[in-house]
This record gives sequence, structure tokens and C-alpha cells, in this order.
Amino acid sequence: MGKYTALQDDIFSIFADAAWEAENIQTFPTDTIPDNNVGEFIRVNIVGDGQGLNLTSISGVVIIDIFVAAGNGPTKANLIADTLDSYLVGKSFRLTPPKNTQFLNSNMVYSGRDPDNPSLSNYSYSIPFKHFGVS
Repeated sequence: MGKYTALQDDIFSIFADAAWEAENIQTFPTDTIPDNNVGEFIRVNIVGDGQGLNLTSISGVVIIDIFVAAGNGPTKANLIADTLDSYLVGKSFRLTPPKNTQFLNSNMVYSGRDPDNPSLSNYSYSIPFKHFGVS
């Protein structure tokens, strides 16, 4: 299995877990535009920077767009970001041994209204990662 597939499998295993599903935060991969009736949700985008310890390692950032009802301030987005932190910050995942994905500290900024659905505000949560493989 290649490094990009292993990385994707590790990261999306977090959001397929029963504990995450119990959070009731609808989660979609990047390049997905949910139906306008979905309401609040997150969209996960994995961005590798090409840097790694060897040919099967990579580092980068996971950018998670948080979409919440517009006009209500940042409270709901902050709650979702705090929930994401509890699953990601400082954690390591190893779905595809001998590979391992580690997360560092997060950041969040307001990105404005969603152009696809102006009733939603978009907050961009980002967290750097390091994905280690064995070559």
C-alpha cells in the first residue's frame, strides 16, 4: 500500500470509528458538496507537503472545514474544533502497520460564508501531521 493510501486510511479511520459517529458531526471527504439540507458538517482535506524521513513517509496538514449555521457567532464551530482536538491533538494512529500517523497542535480561523450555501459559515481547522512508513 502506498503512503498516500495508507495516510488516507489512517485519517479516515478516525471518522469511521463508533466514538466519532456518536458525536453526530456529519463528516465528508474533500471534493464533496453535501446536499443543502445537510445542515452543519465538516469536510476533511489531507494536504501532504512531500517532506518525510524516507520514501514512504510524508508530513503535511489536515484541513477540516467546519460548516455551521451562519449568524450565530463562533460558539458551535469552537465546540466542534474542541471535539476534533480531543480526537486528534497529540494522538498517533496506526491502522496500516508498520505505518504510523501522528498529529501535532491545531489552529482555527473564520473563512466566511459558504459560497455554495450562504446560510452556513465556514471555519477552517488545521492540524499538522507526520506519517511515518518503513522503506
